[in-house]
Amino acid sequence: MAFKKILLVKPQGRHGLSWAFDIIPTGLEYIAASIEDVVDEVNIIDLEMDSKPPYGTLVKHLKELKPDLVGISMSSTEHAEGLEIAKRASARGIKTVMGGFHPTAISGELLTNPQVDFVVRGEGEITMREFVRKGSAEGIDGMSYRAGKEVVHNKDREVVKDLDTLPLPARHLRRYDYHLALAKGKEYDVITTSRGCWGRCSFCCEPSMSHSHQRFRKPESVVDEVKKIYDFHDRKPLCIEITDPHFMGKPAIVEKICDMLSELKLEVEFIAKVRPDSMAKYPDIVRKMISVGIDSYEMGIESPDSKDLEFTSKGIKAEIHMTAAQNIKKWGGSPGGTFVIGLPDHTEEEILTFPAYAKKIGLLSSAYGIVTPYPGTKFYEQMDSQGLIFETSWNRFDEMHSVFKTKHLTSERLEELASICMAKFWSPDTFIEKERVRQIRRSGKMYLPKFIADRIRDFGWGQGSAVQLQGANFDNHLVRMVEALPDPEVERYTRAVGVHNVLEMSKFLDILGDQKIQITVRNKGKVLTSYVMETTRDKVKYIQVVPEKKKGATIDFEVDLQDLRYYGQVQSTPVDGLKTALNLLASNKGFRRKLNLLKLLIAGGAETIRYYRNKNNRRSKRNGKGKAA
Repeated sequence: MAFKKILLVKPQGRHGLSWAFDIIPTGLEYIAASIEDVVDEVNIIDLEMDSKPPYGTLVKHLKELKPDLVGISMSSTEHAEGLEIAKRASARGIKTVMGGFHPTAISGELLTNPQVDFVVRGEGEITMREFVRKGSAEGIDGMSYRAGKEVVHNKDREVVKDLDTLPLPARHLRRYDYHLALAKGKEYDVITTSRGCWGRCSFCCEPSMSHSHQRFRKPESVVDEVKKIYDFHDRKPLCIEITDPHFMGKPAIVEKICDMLSELKLEVEFIAKVRPDSMAKYPDIVRKMISVGIDSYEMGIESPDSKDLEFTSKGIKAEIHMTAAQNIKKWGGSPGGTFVIGLPDHTEEEILTFPAYAKKIGLLSSAYGIVTPYPGTKFYEQMDSQGLIFETSWNRFDEMHSVFKTKHLTSERLEELASICMAKFWSPDTFIEKERVRQIRRSGKMYLPKFIADRIRDFGWGQGSAVQLQGANFDNHLVRMVEALPDPEVERYTRAVGVHNVLEMSKFLDILGDQKIQITVRNKGKVLTSYVMETTRDKVKYIQVVPEKKKGATIDFEVDLQDLRYYGQVQSTPVDGLKTALNLLASNKGFRRKLNLLKLLIAGGAETIRYYRNKNNRRSKRNGKGKAA
């Protein structure tokens, strides 16, 4: 008997390095589009967006929609949540089916749970269409199910060879407004232009899903969907994340997409995942991509060490990393990279070189994930065969927790090193360089107040991510991160580039004059690090990040990490924020320092007023109601 009322569910449990990206369950929207014409009703709910208390929304929808099949797409970190969803559906007599990378890899294990009735292995559109029409998994390629006490695995289904035969994701069923924290002030959506990747990285799930075979949509189909997405968002400024594991898998297609996009003049920016070898080999196509707004990139750098690249079957030589990053920066794009730490032979000394390497090759963003042996990967087979995997909870397979034994590092220290690497990379010179490169494509300096506001927002986002991942260990990680901040490279960079050449702060400097401003961060009274900035009436001479409190500051702030905590987290309430601000102001003792502090406040206020006045004038000009200043 066919299934007629389908509820597709995204669990609440996504975390780790995926926390910031690919937040829309477009896989479920593809499934919905593929079955919509053969069922009476299909709905999608995302418990990441719609679940307070955790399963209250689920129960509400089960009661109201009365589905006869609940489909659950989940990753490793959503394992427990996925099973709980299935349990609640099964208790109401509703059949359940699971799909995605994780269920594909452990279909047999999942089917030992009585609340799981079926598993779709591999790409699910055609399989689900056949399944809901038939109402049974028997004889359907790509499905696993229970027959009595026996688990049956039907033969694998071939991947979809022609992606253009699939209907576009059912965005019209979307219940939520998704926003990407890193795409400030823009609408957000995702698009898939290809599936699979021809790489064979041993730690990646793609080879097991697509057998290192990449398939591509026609450029015309891709651009048509971009236009549809733009209209779906009422033609507002938009950020589209390209979900392909390797967008540059076939450069000729990318070039054609760029040529077509250049004629449309849409207010759209794109984020893409690419391999660095392609970005190094095709500089002209890189230029074209950036010119049409495909300007933010995530590259799998993995390591500066050739032995690591060989061990992980990356198929890339380290010397191309810099070429790739420089090709992107040359035209004003933002090269980002991910690194894997915690390989079996890694030492602490090796790992601590990674952030400096990321800066050396020119990355403007980077992340450091603990290498995770996902089920179904070659790396999992290696670690499992040696008995090195000790973690039994799939929820911790998130690239931020240690789950297998290494030769030289404890789990606790490895997790600290992941946080330390992030702190070492995200220093003042990185943010200033990011803004300097941005100006290659966008005329005009960023005003100092906006730059500071953006950094505060970044800090809040980073805090939320860190607290989610580290929980009770967050305080310890925060101390280790602040201890790791001092870096002589910050002073060298800021002297060479000149902060005032990148940020619009002329009014601020003119009022402030000759000053040496210092912010010292302590923990329980112990100095962890100090930020020092020396200014004149027309420039910032340098910024230092040092491990001690310097003498001679004319404006001197002190803050203790204990003052920034509120019930174990970096505080964010207005009242506590005011207390912290007052404590900072009180740090400046003596008449001269208080007078200089008054100058700082006046200078900051004047620059802020100038920023908002300029912003309003630009808005008026766009609306045809006035002239820009």
